[in-house]
Amino acid sequence: MSESVSVPAPALRVVSLVPSLTEAVAATAPGLLVGVTDWCTRPAGLTAARMGGTKNPHVAAIVALRPDLVVANEEENRAPDLDALRVAGIEVLTTEIRSLEQAFAELHRVLVTGCGLARPRWLDEAEAAWAALPPPDEPRRAIVPIWRRPWMVLGRDTFAGDLLARLGVRNVYAGHAERYPRIPLDELNAAGADLVVLPDEPYRFTAGDGPEAFPALPAALVDGRCLTWYGPSLAGSPAALRAALR
Repeated sequence: MSESVSVPAPALRVVSLVPSLTEAVAATAPGLLVGVTDWCTRPAGLTAARMGGTKNPHVAAIVALRPDLVVANEEENRAPDLDALRVAGIEVLTTEIRSLEQAFAELHRVLVTGCGLARPRWLDEAEAAWAALPPPDEPRRAIVPIWRRPWMVLGRDTFAGDLLARLGVRNVYAGHAERYPRIPLDELNAAGADLVVLPDEPYRFTAGDGPEAFPALPAALVDGRCLTWYGPSLAGSPAALRAALR
């Protein structure tokens, strides 16, 4: 996204409607957040007011907080809610993150351009960690479920898919017309994958819930935060994901 924002420098009151951006802001400037969603679980002990879910935020309550800036994401949040905030005179910075490069650029835009903060050290460390990755081994083809009942998988143009590709794991459904297609289980098992990657969010796959559906494939259980969150976790996610994928 490329919309401009006009906020005090630095911003004094920020609302985050994205859990990973909540963690990024809180890790950089504790106390800046005045409102977050019910799904914002990090950092522990977050005391900001709860503003509803990512898909159903309490718009009136957010307006009443009089934030300098609301940070959002085009995938996590609904356009009508963000439009309503803008109509109410609230500055909204909407991110688009479908690759690692976009994540780094948008994190800089949220923290430095939007919030008026100094670029955090953890962001430089995250960029360095990913830049230091060795060339991947022979690529492996994977299916990456994100839900069951019904089964849904990573499709085209996703942040998580880009991270996996950098680690030598090619998403079987990267060319699908949809970003998160619903695929019947029998088709998933017949897709010609070398392994199945099972994150613990948004659906909480575990050793006892997920691998049994793919009896012919090795299963890699991965930390969903390392795979799908863009924030301070990016500094440690290359090592964590490589270990899980082994």
